[in-house]
Amino acid sequence: MNKSECIQALKPKTSKRYLLFLAAFFWSYAGGMLIFKSLMILPHNMSFPFLRMTASILAGLLFYRFVFSKISKKHVMRITHLSNNSPCLFSFFNVKSYVLMTIMIFSGLALRKSGLVPAVYLSMFYLAMGIPLLLSSFRFYYSGIHYHSFI
Repeated sequence: MNKSECIQALKPKTSKRYLLFLAAFFWSYAGGMLIFKSLMILPHNMSFPFLRMTASILAGLLFYRFVFSKISKKHVMRITHLSNNSPCLFSFFNVKSYVLMTIMIFSGLALRKSGLVPAVYLSMFYLAMGIPLLLSSFRFYYSGIHYHSFI
């Protein structure tokens, strides 16, 4: 067995349908975690809480409509059109998306730990980012459920 065959044999594989569900899980987890963190760091003495939360929700919905809906559609199309019927378990993202996700995670951690951004604004930002992530996950769930009808 040569080196390439050995690597292929060790690579964790799954079906495209389960890859769509795995992507859905990660997008749901990320969105849910951001929404939860948003509510946990929300200051109790915040002025105009209803207005601020409404603005964050609207921003999240707009961000979903104009950015994340296109990104999630692109990822679903990429997964369903993979040439390999048993792709690698980690191919629910491409390399560019893994790099972007890593940058976003570390930026969010750095902002929260540094204290440079007041908690009220960080909470609003987390909510505005969590909503489109969570909404985008539904496209993956839908696509996973209806995968064979796409072929």
